[in-house]
Amino acid sequence: MIDLRRLREESAYRTGAEKKGAETSLIDATLEADERRRTAMHDAEEARAAQNAASKEIGQAEPSDRESKIAEASRLKAELEKLEEVEAAAVEEMRELALQIPNPAHESVPVGGEDDFITEKEVGEQTPPRLHDHAELGELLGLVDSERAGRNSGSRFAYLMGPAVRLEFALVQFAFDILEEHSFVPVVPPVLVREEMMVDAGFFPTDRHQVYEIAGDDLFLIGTSEVALAGLHRGERLERDSLPVRYAGFSSCFRREAGTYGKDTRGIFRVHQFDKVEMFSFCDPEVSWDELEILRSIQEQIVSSLELPYRVINVASGDLGAAAAKKYDLEVWLPSEGTYREVTSCSNYTDYSARRMGSRYKDDQGTGLLHTLNGTACAISRTLVFLMENRQQSDGSITVPDALRPYVGFESIPGPK
Repeated sequence: MIDLRRLREESAYRTGAEKKGAETSLIDATLEADERRRTAMHDAEEARAAQNAASKEIGQAEPSDRESKIAEASRLKAELEKLEEVEAAAVEEMRELALQIPNPAHESVPVGGEDDFITEKEVGEQTPPRLHDHAELGELLGLVDSERAGRNSGSRFAYLMGPAVRLEFALVQFAFDILEEHSFVPVVPPVLVREEMMVDAGFFPTDRHQVYEIAGDDLFLIGTSEVALAGLHRGERLERDSLPVRYAGFSSCFRREAGTYGKDTRGIFRVHQFDKVEMFSFCDPEVSWDELEILRSIQEQIVSSLELPYRVINVASGDLGAAAAKKYDLEVWLPSEGTYREVTSCSNYTDYSARRMGSRYKDDQGTGLLHTLNGTACAISRTLVFLMENRQQSDGSITVPDALRPYVGFESIPGPK
């Protein structure tokens, strides 16, 4: 949730929210609602103090005055109840509006939309298309079966088969080995969470349309293990000298892909169900921007170890999610399309989600809100797509990167017969 004091007092903070598309009218309405909330809280607190004082006077009153004291206490109690109702309504109005305001963009984020990113780095060769694109090769080699999955589950589902499955778990093991070197604790989290966790993690209300809901159970399938990992220290206080606290989650993820009709319909590049390894960090606010660069460097280490050509972009303000103050996308070259496509991203949410979750640090000076960061270590299906194209040989075989060979036990996947 937005910091309402900073939104009210710091023009740069407000500008950062407007940079991400927050309407002036929404910001003004939120600040007006917050003013009503503060007034209502003040009025209720004064009435509460008066009612408590009146209750004490009853016990100290002379018998002849007790009846009038009781009547006055009853009147004050009724008045307090009304003021508490006003207070509760004011708090709910303010919260409903504040949840719609995105985390302000960092000053280093470029202004604009999807195409207005800044390229930070480019590594490797942009090679021409191979004999087969990833969708065709996956079917020819028996690695992907989209046809049968379509009959059983609908579009944007697939069976991973044979060597593709071995490669998936090689990627998971490889990613975990690297992450444990950086003090990440491996986690297999729940893939179903309650609505309040979706709100606290920063996904609702903005991205509700992308999430699968289990009707009647107040449970939602996660689109990333980031949601469940964020809840590990919800409502808790971490020792400041223990930070950062880092987790690496492996889970299946589920996304409705609303608004992508007709886009990436072939193969396993954009599917409703996929697996990935996610990084999550609870961080000291003084060093969270350094932590973002660490997450980015780990992503680069993984992709470069897989011998894939890539670039890193600083995503423009209009393409940021509600919770992210800054995001890097790491994109890998896809020869069949002659362009870069996203494989991972990493974001700094600053204190936006921590404020909703009540996740704080503590030290000798008191407590403060943590900063939370997240980043994909390895999105399995997309990584397989990039391996199928960039590691494809002239005969349609696929060579396995050296980094994965100890995990799979083979050097290549033979081409089509």
